[in-house]
Amino acid sequence: MSKFSLFGKFIIQEGERDTMVDLLLEAADSMKNLDECEIYLVNISESEPNAVYVYEVWRNENAHQASLTLETTQTLIRRAKPIIAGMERVSTLEAMGGKGISS
Repeated sequence: MSKFSLFGKFIIQEGERDTMVDLLLEAADSMKNLDECEIYLVNISESEPNAVYVYEVWRNENAHQASLTLETTQTLIRRAKPIIAGMERVSTLEAMGGKGISS
């Protein structure tokens, strides 16, 4: 059974990476009770001090889209917008399985 997954990159205003990491970790915490969200990982690269990457795995694309309408998600988006300089969807993938993904 395949899942919807995506790998995204946020370009952050200089000096705001830690703030963005904190906001995205709040988002990850808010997903703990959402069975449709299987993985939500927040990542940084030491070679890109103004970037934060997020890797997500969802039951399906509709579940991901629905999560964007949740009040918690909307609040976090409003808080993050002022420090986001750009966004890039690195890739949209079809997760086929592996450790951490339910079958």
